[in-house]
Amino acid sequence: MSDQIAKGQEFEKKADKKLNGWGFFGSKFEDAGDLYEKAANSYKLAKSWDQAGSVYVKLAECHLKMDSKHEAASAYADAAHSYKKTSTKECIANLEQALNIFMEIGRLSMAARYCKEIAELYEQEQNLEQAIAYYDKASDLFQGEEVTTSANQCKQKIAQFSAQLEQYQKAIEIYEEIAKQSLNNNLLKYGVRGHLLNAGICQLCKGDVVAITNALDRYQELDPTFSGTRECKLLADLAAALDEEDVEKFTDAVKEFDSMTKLDEWKTTLLLRVKLLLKAKEEEDDDDLT
Repeated sequence: MSDQIAKGQEFEKKADKKLNGWGFFGSKFEDAGDLYEKAANSYKLAKSWDQAGSVYVKLAECHLKMDSKHEAASAYADAAHSYKKTSTKECIANLEQALNIFMEIGRLSMAARYCKEIAELYEQEQNLEQAIAYYDKASDLFQGEEVTTSANQCKQKIAQFSAQLEQYQKAIEIYEEIAKQSLNNNLLKYGVRGHLLNAGICQLCKGDVVAITNALDRYQELDPTFSGTRECKLLADLAAALDEEDVEKFTDAVKEFDSMTKLDEWKTTLLLRVKLLLKAKEEEDDDDLT
């Protein structure tokens, strides 16, 4: 592999020399760009990702000098994907460069793709606020390009993280909106009960029994088939347990549902929050009696 690194270094040196030497403006950058591309490929073959990344940045700068914006954005994306192996921070910085250029030249579907990629990187880093911001931007871009499925995927992520950050109302509104949209689509309408269940769980987290009951009535009006589902029964049972401040009833309802349909980690986490809320209320009442 070291011979590939040596090759890469040789190409990179020649390219640097081209840029610093005399030559016709356009051809100078074009020649250097060709050499940087060769250098980057050699570094990639040697799995020397940092060197590949930094050379792609030089290549992007050459394209910008020649006003080849699309090529510059692609080179920044290549730099990002090289850095992805070694530095999330560098990866995001270069994806942002690519994203901004694609926005500038009106390639919005490309911009949406890179925006979503940045969001996914922040999600991996557990930086939920930044992930929400970029999923939000990506969702708007996808919506503008009428790629509804991708837009909805991004919105679901926003709802998921908002609930994790205890921004329940925001999550509820997103899940309800996606449920409404999905009702009119034959491919998506089977997912409606799942979205309504998520919205209902977020309602439970707010701990307002009246609001939950009203929401359940609304959901059954929105989708008449919902009232016959296990999801609806679960929410009704949990709302009743919350109203009666009955931890045991709450636990039994969750267990019964989980035995047939495994609850994912997100739902389990939120339902645990509701249970703790319920326990605290129960203990409060016990204190009042003593």
